[in-house]
Order: sequence, then structure tokens, then C-alpha cells
Amino acid sequence: MKKIVLIVIILGLWPTLYGQQIMTTNGGVPVGDNQNSKTVGEYGPVLLEDIHLIEKLAAFDRERIPERVVHARGAGAFGYFESTKDMSSFTKASLFQGNNKRTDLVVRFSTVIHGKGSPETARDPRGFAVKFYTEQGNYDIVGNNLPIFFIRDAVKFPDMVHSLKPSPVTNKQDPNRFFDFFANVPEATHMITRLYTDLGIPKGYQYMNGSSVHGFKWLNRNGEVVYVKYSWVSKQGEKNLDLEQAAKQQAMDWQHATVDLRGDIDKKKYPQWDLYVQMIKPENLHSFDFWPLDATKDWPADKIEKVKIGTMTLNRNPVNYFQEVESVAMSPGNLIPGVEASEDKLLQGRLFSYFDTQRHRLGPNNQQIAVNQPKKQVVNYNSDSYSSAANSKFPDADINYQPSTKVSLQENSEYKPSETPVSNVKIIHKKITKTNDFAQPGNFYRSLSEQEKVNLIKNLTGDLGQVTNKRIQKIMITYFYKSDRDYGMRVAKALGFTQKDFM
Repeated sequence: MKKIVLIVIILGLWPTLYGQQIMTTNGGVPVGDNQNSKTVGEYGPVLLEDIHLIEKLAAFDRERIPERVVHARGAGAFGYFESTKDMSSFTKASLFQGNNKRTDLVVRFSTVIHGKGSPETARDPRGFAVKFYTEQGNYDIVGNNLPIFFIRDAVKFPDMVHSLKPSPVTNKQDPNRFFDFFANVPEATHMITRLYTDLGIPKGYQYMNGSSVHGFKWLNRNGEVVYVKYSWVSKQGEKNLDLEQAAKQQAMDWQHATVDLRGDIDKKKYPQWDLYVQMIKPENLHSFDFWPLDATKDWPADKIEKVKIGTMTLNRNPVNYFQEVESVAMSPGNLIPGVEASEDKLLQGRLFSYFDTQRHRLGPNNQQIAVNQPKKQVVNYNSDSYSSAANSKFPDADINYQPSTKVSLQENSEYKPSETPVSNVKIIHKKITKTNDFAQPGNFYRSLSEQEKVNLIKNLTGDLGQVTNKRIQKIMITYFYKSDRDYGMRVAKALGFTQKDFM
């Protein structure tokens, strides 16, 4: 009997032995891997059966009401995209067919981490989301102003944002918290390096470039697939603020980006961006020293050509901000025939999370809101719930199911997705082998001018210098040193470290 009691006591204490607790799901089930999603093979797509991932993302999407969890602060405008190159040999997406084809659109620019009333002078990535109203339905390219991101797997996204948001204890955003996270995520080195240059504070929304961040699949009418990545290049030029300029701007008007964008459109100084694509054939995905479907990696233009395919023009301001900007529901899962999701792990999580957060914020029928309505008539058997206003356009109003012996809606096999063969693989939780976390941040650092390097070190050490844990500082310095010796040495010197501190 004593042995049984002893065993029970030991089992009851085992999660806290050695000062550690075992992570569990909301149901109390131990979590086996909180760093890697369950995928079909090492480079395959993420599985819906990864209950921990789904539960984690679903809980994260519902954390704040009604403000967006991320990208809360934003501005929007309307306009059109005009194609300048026929891409029909690569994709059957309608907006890329032929020259001079116009497609209406809405854009939402935003900051990422900070709240709805935050200053637009804060260092932060900028969201760059475009909704195209095509005749095939709505197509969204939802990206950022920088071509990469901090992490490569969506399972880390809630944790990353938690570290960057205010502390649950002090309610203050704290470099001690987010550098504690990034010190354990070497893949973030590339994004941190770019963000702490002056690119982290754009002068205005019309002065920043954009990127899809992820690669996608294009599918042509012959069923041939090519992987693509989108880049928006501002025709106003890429302009940013250094720390002193940002402080001065914040003192004058911290809503400057929203004000300037609206002002230029009112003055008919319509901002424009050229759209470029880079393409990789499926058989060439493994021919690089990085994995192209890793969101922490850029696609170098000297290895993968950038092809201009059109121009976007913004020529109308919103009439009502809430109805046309706050209510716009963007998602990288809004895809049309000719465009498909790639196996990018971060993208795969976003396909669920963006739709889910819009259902939470705006309701299950958010796509019936005017700004989200496609030009093409919506006809399906999805029914009822909150704000339902379009669930009766059937051939026979009494038949809201399929199959039926009476008249019912029909599918079109032309729009079936591409087929991806899968064989001899395991369903696994595993980090990709080809991480190569430090080559691209090193290349980016070496591409900077001397003044840009000086600003980077000043901006970076301004936050990293607030970290009280010297071990975290040393880990970050090591990451920068691995990227480029001069980079690491400059950060170390600025923080008061010597070579002896690393011996």
C-alpha cells in the first residue's frame, strides 16, 4: 500500500520536477511538439488532424474583441490593377490574362503588433493586403512591406505575438520579453535585421514596397504548375524615417501615414505600385541553399528573375472607414482558379487563421458585407446564422442540399485543384533540414550602405540594450556574428561586450 501511495505522489509531482512543467492542450493532454506542425513528410503540407495546432490558432484568433489581434491599426483605399504582360501560359487566373486588363481592388495597409490607436511612427512590419474583385471571385494577396517573416511555422505565431505584445503583468511592451523569444528562434535573425534598419519605419504607406512573403502555386490550363512569389514596387520610391525623423514626425502628427495617403488621393496624386512575380519550377525547388517555401527566406533577384506583370493605382478614398476598411476581410485563402496555396508551413496555418479571425470579428457571413462581396454572384448551400442575407439564390428554393434528383447546383471539373503526388513519406512533427538561418541576413547586411549599417546598429541596440539578461544579449550577438562578423562585432561593441565575454 505504501508503494502505491509513493507512486501516486511521484506521478503527481513529475510535471514540476527540475522546475519544469509539462505543456498541455486545453483538455489537459500533454503536448509532444510545440515547435513543428504535423506535415506530410519533411516538406509536405500541414495536416488538419494536428489538433494542437488548430486549438492553439483558434484560441489565439479569439483573444481580443473586437480589435484585430494583429494588424489593428490600418488605412485603406480603392483602385484598380492593370495587367501589362500576358501570363496565361503560367496561370489561368483571370486578372493576369492579356495586356491592359483592368481589375478593381481594395487595399488595406497596416502596422502589425501595435493596437488600433497606436502611432504610425512605431517600428513594426507593415501589412500590405490587396483584394482583387475578379470575375472568378475575390482574390487576396495578403503580405507585408518586407519580403520575409520572423518564423517559418504557424505553430509559433501565437507565441511570437505574445512576446511582442504588452506583458500580462506590467501591460508594457518589453524588449526583455521579445528578445527572450527571439534568442531561441535563430530563424528570426533575417527579419530582425531588416526590421531594425530604417525599413522598420516607412515614411508613409505610399512609400513602401510590398511582398506576398509566401510562395504560391500558379496553375495553367494544361495543368502545369509553377511556384510564384509576388513583389509590389512603389512608383513613389521607397522612403523611410530614421529615429530622429520619426521622433519629430510623432511630435507633429503620429497619424501621418493615414493622413498622407488620404491627402494624396484627394489631391489626385494617385499612388501606384508595379507588380512583379518570380517563378520557380517544381523540379527546381531543391536547387537552392535554402528552402524557397520557408517564409524567413527571400528569393534573390540575381537567381530568380523578377518579371513585371502589371501596375496598381489607388484613386478613391473610403467613404466610411468602418464599412470599407475596418470591415474588409482579407485572407490568403481567398484564391481563384489558377492560384493555389503552396506547402509553406506558415501559409498553411494562415489559411485557417485568417478566415477564422474574420468569423470571430465580423461574423460567419462576413463575406456578405458590401466591401467583401465578390462581383461574381455567390450561389451555394451555406445557410443562415448571423447577418445572413444571401442564402436563397438556388435553382429550386426548396432544394438546399446536394445530391438531389431535382435541379441542384453543379460543380465544374475545370476548376478542380492540381494534383500533388505523395508517396513513401511519414506524417511527422519535424523542423526542415535546410534552415540556413544566417546566410541571407548576412547578405542583406553587406548590401547596406555605411550609413544604413550605422542606423541598423543604433536602432537594434536601442532595444537590445534594454535587455537585462546578458545571456540573451550574447545569444543575439552570436546570431548576428554568424550572419556577418562585422555585424556581430559592431553590436557587441555597442553593448559593451569584449572578446573575453565570449570565451
